[in-house]
Amino acid sequence: MSGPEHSRFAALHDVELCALAAAGERRAFGELVRRHGSAVRGVLRRMGAHAAEADDVAQDAFLTAFERIAEFRGEGTFAGWVKKIAARLYLRRLHRDRRLGALTVEEPADDAPRSDADAAIDLEGALKALGTAERICVTMCFGAGLSHSEAAEALNLPLGTVKSHVKRGLEKLRTRLAPDNGALVEGRRGNG
Repeated sequence: MSGPEHSRFAALHDVELCALAAAGERRAFGELVRRHGSAVRGVLRRMGAHAAEADDVAQDAFLTAFERIAEFRGEGTFAGWVKKIAARLYLRRLHRDRRLGALTVEEPADDAPRSDADAAIDLEGALKALGTAERICVTMCFGAGLSHSEAAEALNLPLGTVKSHVKRGLEKLRTRLAPDNGALVEGRRGNG
């Protein structure tokens, strides 16, 4: 798609594109895929999918979204809706492959100190340092936009377990991503 046809769709809001796609306009849905494909793959990568697997699951998620586009009511964002679809598809794949069975018994990742001297925020690296259960729960609740209850249902785990994984994961992320420079923190206190 190029030229005036592309710019016609590029100027439309996601809700308008969804309405056109529901009416059978495939190019409108193509614009939605173009806009949100990398974000969906990013959520899947943060959940632990390898690049090729993230691509496969994202493609399946967009196919599912296309088949169910009439169900999208615009109450949330299209990006959030398709990310939820992708997260659930990935979890089904994990269950099918029986890779998720160790969620409740695994050892958390070591809290290794950051090695980046310039204190750049490395969210991807920080997420990789979390245990599998913590990474999946945090990503589902904050990356894919699922509630704790929805994540618990999708993971087939008790709600309290999901909340614990999210809380521990967030604490580890805060520690890992916090500034290392104590003088900077003290300086902020002194100015307050």
